[in-house]
Amino acid sequence: MIAVLARRAGGLLITLLAVSFLIFAVMEILPGDPAEVMLGTSASAETLAALRREMGLDQPFLLRYLHWLGGTLTGDLGMSYTYGVPVAGLIVERLHVTIPLALFAIVISVGLAIPLGVLAAARRNGFADFLVGMFSHVSIAVPGFWVGLLLIILFSTTLGIMPAGGFPGWQAGLWPALKALILPAVALGLPQAGVLTRVTRAAVLDVLGEDFIRTARAKGLTPRAALWQHAVPNALIPVVTIIGLQFTFLIAGAVLVENVFNLPGLGRLAYQALAQRDIVVMQDVVLFFCALVILMNFVVDIAYLFIDPRLRREAGR
Repeated sequence: MIAVLARRAGGLLITLLAVSFLIFAVMEILPGDPAEVMLGTSASAETLAALRREMGLDQPFLLRYLHWLGGTLTGDLGMSYTYGVPVAGLIVERLHVTIPLALFAIVISVGLAIPLGVLAAARRNGFADFLVGMFSHVSIAVPGFWVGLLLIILFSTTLGIMPAGGFPGWQAGLWPALKALILPAVALGLPQAGVLTRVTRAAVLDVLGEDFIRTARAKGLTPRAALWQHAVPNALIPVVTIIGLQFTFLIAGAVLVENVFNLPGLGRLAYQALAQRDIVVMQDVVLFFCALVILMNFVVDIAYLFIDPRLRREAGR
């Protein structure tokens, strides 16, 4: 078991190192000069050269990569060209919005998808299965930002019961802050609920066809008990995989929704850094997104060992 964890942790570190190099290389070949963006096209060549030296842009590629990597490992993510403040502080500040938003959205997704997926599997080819299928198809097909616009029109403009955007900050109180996140969380969570519903339905149907379910039914177990005590727990592995991937997607993919609702989250920071050609912020934010995806995959792999005893036995051998 410990050897398995050590191997996967080593693979995690190697993957992160490779991803960091790829991110730095891609940012290097992007068109545009950060110094020229900051000073404007009318700046003299001497001024541009001085700013490039100050920003370290005149150094060789590999040296700048090692300097950036070393700073990242020590928590020094550099200074933002645009804001003039440490990037680490910017990311932490924006995570106070993005992390609660993603958690809120994943609760909505799981809270809808698991019951609906199990219901559809239990009522296969019935009317309930048809309705759940319609819900999943529509929620997957409709973009999250468009759902957000519809929610603003209905609950903010028409009914006036929810804020149309902005974030008052957690210092304004728990309810005002959560109220500002409800509509964005629904807009983010609904499309993911459609995906998770279909995965849950398919996983439960696969398990319901197994021999041990027929054996449990033959021993007198009711259909409901066989479903919830045996089928659903054994169908959790693909469901847990999707939930882990969804959480990272909700953090990294919230750019459009955060812009629709004018939320000062990490997605909006990435959008602003891209528009302002702030390479330092872009590199660090993208690396954070990638590291989060890789780390969540690692956590899901470890979760498999606790969910499926067969995997634990194989790891022990």
